[in-house]
This record gives sequence, structure tokens and C-alpha cells, in this order.
Amino acid sequence: MSSPSVATLRHADPSDVPAILELIHELAAYEREPDAVKNTVESLTGQLFGDHPAIFAHVLEDAGSDGSPRVMGFALWFLNYSTWEGTHGIYLEDLYVRPEARGRGYGKALLEELARIAVERGYARVEWAVLKWNEPSIGFYRSLGAVPLEEWDTFRLTGDALARFGAAALGEAG
Repeated sequence: MSSPSVATLRHADPSDVPAILELIHELAAYEREPDAVKNTVESLTGQLFGDHPAIFAHVLEDAGSDGSPRVMGFALWFLNYSTWEGTHGIYLEDLYVRPEARGRGYGKALLEELARIAVERGYARVEWAVLKWNEPSIGFYRSLGAVPLEEWDTFRLTGDALARFGAAALGEAG
């Protein structure tokens, strides 16, 4: 893997969770949803490092402005599955690099690590979503060889609609 020379790319550990959550808040602000994050340090710690974690994270650490180590970027991911391929893939939920650390190859290093894991484990793909207006990221992803899935739209059932639909299903099952 080609990683930046002064930075350290590694699996996240529990002490990284406050920094990861800070970066999640920065990402939400960048994506024009600054008040949308409900996650907490306790919840994220439990989900990343509990008895049966289903999400995983890598961090890229470099020297901060004061010279001490600082998490400059992260990738949070989980496994998905392709029924057609008959194997897992990696779904990248979030990739974020602090603005002051961009242009140093950190985002590429994080994605390379996920690609390395996928290849090493025989997974079929690494995939993610990107906002249609996020041209800098789209250009970056295309430069890596990633392609958009033009024939697919993402659907989400959440909030009141999820509650109503789930409650109706529970009522039918009971």
C-alpha cells in the first residue's frame, strides 16, 4: 500500500472515537446537514468495539498544528453482500479528511486500504454514495477508476415512514 510518508494509517481504536465523531460532525456540516448527527461517543464506541461489531473504521493520523498526533481522516465501513457474485463487498459509509490535510494523499490512502482488504479477502467490490453536487469528490473517485451506477437510485425508509411501516408489520405479525 502506498501511504503518505509522515502519516500513520491504522485500524481505529477506542481512543480514536471522539476524533472520529468530531470528523463525522465536520462531514455533516460539509454535506449541509450540520444538525443531523445524533451519534454519540458511547454509541459509536459500542458499535465499533462491542462484542459483535458490524462496522469498522480506519484512521489516518498525522501531526497536528502543535506537532502532536491528530486524526486527520477516517473511513467507516461495513460488509455488504452480492447475491450475484456470491461474496461480500465493502460499503464505505463515510470517508472524510480534514480540509487542512487534503491534497496529501490521505483520502486515496484510506481507499487503497479498503481496496487492499477487499482484494485480500476475495470481496467483489468497494462501493459508496456521493452527493450529486460534490464535484471535487466525484472527480477524485473517477480518477481512481470508480464509476457511478447510473441505472440505480438509492432509496431510504426512515423517520415517521419507517415507524409507520414497521408498526404496521408488527401489528400484522402479532
